[in-house]
Amino acid sequence: MVLDGKKGIEKAFPDIPRQMCHFHMKQIVKRYITMNPKLEASQELKKIMTNLTRTTEKNFTKKLQNWHKKYEQFLDEKTESSTTGKLQYTHPRLRSAYRSLTTHLPYLFTYKNKKYKDLNIQNTTNSIEGGIFSHMKNMISVHRGIPKWKKLKFADSYLMKLGKKT
Repeated sequence: MVLDGKKGIEKAFPDIPRQMCHFHMKQIVKRYITMNPKLEASQELKKIMTNLTRTTEKNFTKKLQNWHKKYEQFLDEKTESSTTGKLQYTHPRLRSAYRSLTTHLPYLFTYKNKKYKDLNIQNTTNSIEGGIFSHMKNMISVHRGIPKWKKLKFADSYLMKLGKKT
């Protein structure tokens, strides 16, 4: 199953192999470090992320570990808040980007795992979002004005029928 970073699916199906969508992972990191990062550490992390789809788990992990080793002290820097006077991390967004990557790292290369080769796992959610969900959204949008509970009931029914076909 390909995930977009939200926790619900993981908890509902803990025994199914999980693949973190590369597109969503890049978006999460981009949200924290921006499209045009100013900090050298952010620029290097962005370069590492650029190669996500063209690398192996071993190489990606090594580059991420080397990056963290190089910038560990930088990430741990603290400054005093001008409003509260308490110490806080100087680069919280960069820390969050790194934490997101390390949290999802075990699921970034499931699609390349030989153990799951017969499952034909994709590395993005494109086929789901572009095919199944867009068709369902179009069907729901045709019926503008129906209450939210009916839309949810329709979506549930649609997905249940789809599940029975496979």
